[in-house]
Amino acid sequence: METDKITREEIHVKFRVAKEKITTDSGKQIEATAPVIISASRSTDIPAFYAKWFFNRLAKGYCVWYNPFNRKPMYVSFKHCKVVVFWTKNPEPILPYLYQLDERGIHYYFQVTLNDYVREGFEPNVPSVEKRIETFCKLSEQIGHERVIWRFDPLVITPDITPRILLNRIWKIGNRLKGYTDKLVFSFVDVKAYRKVQNNLIKEMHCFTKENVETAELNEAQRLEIVEGLAKLRDVWKAEGWNLTLATCAEEIDLEDYGIEHNRCIDGELMERVFGEDKELVYYLHTGKLPEPDLFGEIPPIPIERKNLKDKGQRKICGCMVSKDIGMYDTCLHFCVYCYANTSRECVLRNKARHSDNNESLIK
Repeated sequence: METDKITREEIHVKFRVAKEKITTDSGKQIEATAPVIISASRSTDIPAFYAKWFFNRLAKGYCVWYNPFNRKPMYVSFKHCKVVVFWTKNPEPILPYLYQLDERGIHYYFQVTLNDYVREGFEPNVPSVEKRIETFCKLSEQIGHERVIWRFDPLVITPDITPRILLNRIWKIGNRLKGYTDKLVFSFVDVKAYRKVQNNLIKEMHCFTKENVETAELNEAQRLEIVEGLAKLRDVWKAEGWNLTLATCAEEIDLEDYGIEHNRCIDGELMERVFGEDKELVYYLHTGKLPEPDLFGEIPPIPIERKNLKDKGQRKICGCMVSKDIGMYDTCLHFCVYCYANTSRECVLRNKARHSDNNESLIK
């Protein structure tokens, strides 16, 4: 399944993204893919651990992404990049660098996961909840609340965590984030589908064994309790003047009756709404290609209809539009026990030892 996803992503990039000639750090002439939208990253936390590397590569004009299954390199040029979507649990290290994107005219927004699993130790290397809330609000004040999406993700059940306890934790965090975000995205943990998630939960958490690890997934009744509770929280917040949108990430369940939508993390509609002054970007969002200005520098009229730009490299239920992810598995130092992107703590530490901020890729 994972191999198929990567293969389809490579095919998708090949036929949908422009190519550019680049000069590598070693002086070689290489053909690189030149995406308009870059994801940084579903596979690791670049803002928290690799911010300096990212901006070093931005200055160089390209980076290298390695296929995790066959180690085939893909050169990724920033030449046509219009938007970067950041995914993080700790954006603080990247805040001092963001002005460089502003200076280059590259737009960006953040998916910020802000959970509370402190008591359980699910996320052993993240800052305190208080510190993460403080950083979230600081980021929102710096770039705008519509560009910072709150994720409480994933929702995990243990013998001691009930749906009501999860809702109470979301309520407490949400009360601190009023006015600092417009959307809350959530998903239910996938355990059965990922053997390495099962192994890490069993290895790291005393409450899970081989026999009961699949109970970390919420059953139908527990999911319904969460959904109904979230809808009630949203309505309370709305009455207080905070219009918070609720959305699920890559969940098949239809929650339209609760006013809960399917999320698009790489969201063309959000980009057009927030970055609509960039007509070249808007043209791309409607057509899938950058415009070619005429003799007088004018771009063609922007079509009213939108072309279907769904990212075919992602799961069928995923609503994201096409982008290129530049992260790599087994490099995130948060060591979250439910993470599908890390095989083990030992593997991450080995890879971290191979990282340099001056490398073309995250790891050699």
